[in-house]
Amino acid sequence: MEFLQQNWYWAALAAASGAWLLFDLVRAQGDKTLVSPVEATLLINREDATVIDIRDQAEFASGHIPNARHIPVSEFERRKAELEKLKSRPLIVYCATGARSAAAIGTLRKAGFEKLFNLRGGLHEWEKAGQPISRKRK
Repeated sequence: MEFLQQNWYWAALAAASGAWLLFDLVRAQGDKTLVSPVEATLLINREDATVIDIRDQAEFASGHIPNARHIPVSEFERRKAELEKLKSRPLIVYCATGARSAAAIGTLRKAGFEKLFNLRGGLHEWEKAGQPISRKRK
């Protein structure tokens, strides 16, 4: 007890970080569209999911998931016909960290897409998991 009184700020920091981790875990459980790199790989291999990279051209050129289609969010409207052809397939959408792809999934859901998945942590998590990166130009 004396330790906690003398080091209350460390205890408070530990409690706050634990609460944040728990909050993040509960939030992720509620979002069924989030998939890990391993789950994404299973979707690609077992369900022939299409991977869509929504980052800009420079980001895509610096490295992307092999065989990913590059459709930047800014081109969704212009490339609507291309997207419509993919409506019946599972789609894994990703960006650098997962934030932009979450917004893109909302746009696609409004357009009638149902089998949508967001790569948790984006390309950063994909690389961290040791998954392959391609630098080939399409």
